[in-house]
Amino acid sequence: MAGSPTELIKEKLDVVEFLRGYLNLQPAGKNFKALCPFHKEKTPSFMISPERQSWHCFGCALGGDIFAFLMRYENVEFGEALRVLAERAGVELRRLNPAEYRHTGLLYELNDAARDFFKKRLENFEPAKKYLTERGLQSETIEEFELGWAPNEAEALGLALINAGYAPQDILEAGLVFKTERGLMTDRFRGRIMFPIHNHFGKTVGFTGRIFPKFENENVGKYLNSPETPIFNKSKLLYGFSKAKNFIREAKSAFLVEGQMDFLMTWQSGVKHVVATSGTALTQDHLRALRRVTEEVVVSFDADEAGWVAGERAIDLAEANDFGTKVAVLDSFKDPAEAAEADPANILKALASAEPAMKFFFKRYLPTKLNAASREDLKNLRIVLGKIKNVASPIQRNFWLQELSKWSGLREQVLAEEAERLQDKTLAADSSDNSPSVFEKRFSRRELISQRLLSMAVLQSNFEFVQELVSHIPPPYDEIFVMLKSGKRSSENPAIDEILNLVILRSETLLPEEMEALKEELRKEYVREKRHTLTEMVRRAEEGGDEARLAAALAELKALSVESAL
Repeated sequence: MAGSPTELIKEKLDVVEFLRGYLNLQPAGKNFKALCPFHKEKTPSFMISPERQSWHCFGCALGGDIFAFLMRYENVEFGEALRVLAERAGVELRRLNPAEYRHTGLLYELNDAARDFFKKRLENFEPAKKYLTERGLQSETIEEFELGWAPNEAEALGLALINAGYAPQDILEAGLVFKTERGLMTDRFRGRIMFPIHNHFGKTVGFTGRIFPKFENENVGKYLNSPETPIFNKSKLLYGFSKAKNFIREAKSAFLVEGQMDFLMTWQSGVKHVVATSGTALTQDHLRALRRVTEEVVVSFDADEAGWVAGERAIDLAEANDFGTKVAVLDSFKDPAEAAEADPANILKALASAEPAMKFFFKRYLPTKLNAASREDLKNLRIVLGKIKNVASPIQRNFWLQELSKWSGLREQVLAEEAERLQDKTLAADSSDNSPSVFEKRFSRRELISQRLLSMAVLQSNFEFVQELVSHIPPPYDEIFVMLKSGKRSSENPAIDEILNLVILRSETLLPEEMEALKEELRKEYVREKRHTLTEMVRRAEEGGDEARLAAALAELKALSVESAL
């Protein structure tokens, strides 16, 4: 039996079969290949090894085991990946390892118990139900998204959970209570409408509480979120994503709103391809989650300064990450919730008339007749140029420069020169086909050639053609050659084990002429590197006046020249 839950899970779950549920796998010798889900590519560089139960992308250099894939793909922490894979493998964490369970399953249990507590309290508190009805929410929506009520009492939830058998320390770790300065346990949420937050698998992981209007004052925040816990990270979670992701995939677009009420009222109006950020600005992690189901986001702006800032930042981040972006204008309404409450058709109308973000920015920042002598017009022009420069796609950048030229009356070349002068403030973007391979940057050309030749030897179970080249293979590939030839497929040295993984994953078929060409390239690279090293030795010996070292280095250079000429 495996020594830990993770090892037992990996024994029970085959990485190839698991990844087949996410990717379209194609045979590649002893391995499988697919288009990488973590960066844009047209030729598969994502390899999966049944032998090593691992994966690696040779385009973006990401790799790992079944846990690493799930954490990256579903945008979750290790604890969540452990729980999901344990369920899939039929491994019961509570019995197998109580410590592991405490940091995963127990926290989910506590959040479920708190959700049920809040729901039951809402059923018996008419003022809160009336408030939600007045905000436009129907009972079906309230039930579907499990809204609740946190009574305005110091220990209502805490005592209920303790009476249900949960330990105070665990309730504290779940973020449902906190300690006062006097050391007393107090409910975190009091006098608030409760919105459960679900992870991308649909499990309750935290809450947002909206203060009941009766208790509002300047010393109390209108919204309060659960604190960060091993299962809750608000910068990674999109409210409503678990329910909306299939609708987003079908619509090939995600309507991005700011808060829970905006989401719920939009959903209720019949627009299901909607998600909301929850107490945080849009992040790279949010976009990674959306990338799996769409390449387009539609943003609406709340009608205040904070709303404009958040909306523009979301568009800039999405554009930098190669999303298509549009803006849905809500006319005189302050936010989607108000628009939907007035008439559900308002949301559909706004989405139907949504326009590309750049076109929206033209209208927002620039007059139809630009005055190039005006400092204000120049300032606004530079804002728009900065947004165009931030766009990930060179084709799209060129298109919008052409459109801006038509709009402003300025020549495209002049606009391009002005854009070039702007300080580069491009937001971090995902890898694309146009980006140099991270994998190729990590290794020298001689190392890459050695990897390919060793991969071919592994695939053919024939190491004879590599034997004659061992003297040209750089460390530690000579050591790896000996290991592979003897049948070893793993090492206790992590650095060597990583290269072994790459060699086995990259197993490929080479034509005889390709193999000979690679062998010749390896010899050339060996000579080139050796000549560079000896030339440096000659230079240092001359500078130091070391005649003996100089003579030795020159002799080696001469021998190398003779060898390479053969």
